[in-house]
Amino acid sequence: MNKSQGKLADELRAAIIAGREASQEIMAVYEKNDFAVDYKEDDSPLTEADRRANEVIVKSLQKKFPRYAILAEESSDDKTRLDKDWCWIIDPLDGTKEFVKRNGEFTVNIALVYRQKPVLGVINVPVTGELYYAAKGRGARYRPEKETACREIAVSDKVDDLRAVKSRSHASEELNQLLNNTARITEVKERGSSLKGCLIARGEAEIYYRFNPTMEWDVAAMDCIIREAGGIMRNLKTGERMKYNRENSVNEDGFYVVNREENALNTSE
Repeated sequence: MNKSQGKLADELRAAIIAGREASQEIMAVYEKNDFAVDYKEDDSPLTEADRRANEVIVKSLQKKFPRYAILAEESSDDKTRLDKDWCWIIDPLDGTKEFVKRNGEFTVNIALVYRQKPVLGVINVPVTGELYYAAKGRGARYRPEKETACREIAVSDKVDDLRAVKSRSHASEELNQLLNNTARITEVKERGSSLKGCLIARGEAEIYYRFNPTMEWDVAAMDCIIREAGGIMRNLKTGERMKYNRENSVNEDGFYVVNREENALNTSE
C-alpha cells in the first residue's frame, strides 16, 4: 500500500465523520411519527433515511478522496471501480428492516478496501451513538453509548460454552439446524445488521454463520473490525478470505465468523 506504515489516519478520520453525519440524517427520519417505505426489486425495504445517509457519505468521501472508487448500496454501480486499487464500500443503513420495525438494531457501515482486501472499517450505531472502527495493523476499537473515550476490543478466547449470534430477520433453516445440533453452543443471541459481527469483535459471542446471500457492503466493514480484533471471517464454501470490489457484489457462498480457528463448525454433514 502507498500509505506510510499502512496507518490510514486520514481515511479513518473521514470515514468516522461521514458515519456520524449519516447517523444524524438517519435519526432525523427515524424520529418522525411516520415515514414512507418503498421496496426494491428484491423486496428489500428502502426509506428516505437510506437515501439521505447514502448521499451524505458518498459526497463526503468523494470530495476528500476523489481518486478512490466507491461501491455504495444506494448509488448506481460504476464498474470503473474494478480498475482501481482503492474502493470505499458503503452501506448507508444496514438493517433497514430493523429500522422499519423501530428496534434500533441498524448500523452505518463504511469500509475501505485495497486490492480486494478490507483495510479499514467503521460501524456507527445511530440510535445509541456507539462506534466501532479498525484499520489494518492498528487493532479494533469501540466507543460505548454516551461515552467519548474509545477502548481497544478483542475477541474472546472461549472454546466451550460458546455463544452464537444469528440474524433477527434473515435466519435460515440450515443455520437453525447447525446451531441446534452443536453441543458446544449454549446460547444464541439475535441481532440485526452488522451488530452480530461487532458482538464477536468485542468478545461477547464466538460464532456467527450466514448461509443466506449478502452483499459486499453488508460485511466489508465488519470483516476488517473482526480481523483487527483477532477474529476469523471466511467464505463458507471455500474457506478463503472474503474478497471485495468484485464484478458480482453478491456474497453467494455465505460466510462464517469465529473467535478461534478450533471453533469453526462442520457444515458438510
